[in-house]
Amino acid sequence: MRRLFSTFARGAPGAGLLLLRGAAAAALLAPAAQLLTGAPTELGAVPSVLCAVDGLLIGVGLWTPLTAGFGTVLALARAAGLPAHGGLLLPAVTAALALLGPGAWSIDARLFGWKRIEIAPRKGHDSGAD
Repeated sequence: MRRLFSTFARGAPGAGLLLLRGAAAAALLAPAAQLLTGAPTELGAVPSVLCAVDGLLIGVGLWTPLTAGFGTVLALARAAGLPAHGGLLLPAVTAALALLGPGAWSIDARLFGWKRIEIAPRKGHDSGAD
């Protein structure tokens, strides 16, 4: 994961990525919410569940390049079948997340971000030459 992103953005860029993740997650969770309430949904049960799982993973920032890429495919398929519902905004947002990464406030940053390792000096070891 670290090879994909040089840093996990902090500050304002990190907040922007968090907002993007939240918006994408909410849009992907909407069909599942319709399914749970019993309201008619334009998607079937299986695509709605796939959208929900993908939305949850994007929302928490876990495996973001993969889940956002999959979200892009789901959103494009949904936009192709229903051009009046969403258009190309959701695919654009999920593609941007796949390319930019999750940001500092994500599970990916905790799992795959840069770690600081401190090595304590050895006790009782003479650093002089023999």
